[in-house]
Amino acid sequence: MSARGATVRVGVISDIIAVRGNNDREAWAEALPETATLRPGGVSIVVVHDLKTLPAAAVRGARVVVAGHSHQPRKEVRGGILYFNPGSAGPRRFRLPIAVGRLEIAAGRVRASLIDLGSPRAARRRDIIAP
Repeated sequence: MSARGATVRVGVISDIIAVRGNNDREAWAEALPETATLRPGGVSIVVVHDLKTLPAAAVRGARVVVAGHSHQPRKEVRGGILYFNPGSAGPRRFRLPIAVGRLEIAAGRVRASLIDLGSPRAARRRDIIAP
């Protein structure tokens, strides 16, 4: 299945924000932007595949930057901005954990969590890698 097929299928359930990644080289990917900005609950979130390609101007006014190129689950605050990598929920890559990220926004506040899916036990407990 192509990435486009996956997006269409999931899009039936919820709105999807997609940006072009380093492996999105086919013609269908030309329509994907390099970055996207959304504002759920009034919180500005910038989405990009690889932080190295993010222009500094793109983060002005952002509270959160989401990037996933490294597949390494991580969350850190730099310069008042939360940089968030949700990890990868697909097949294990290298020695990285299988994980997903969750951003919860309420009353203008952002709560970020990383959830380990690497083992059936961890998935049942919804282990949080970093609160």
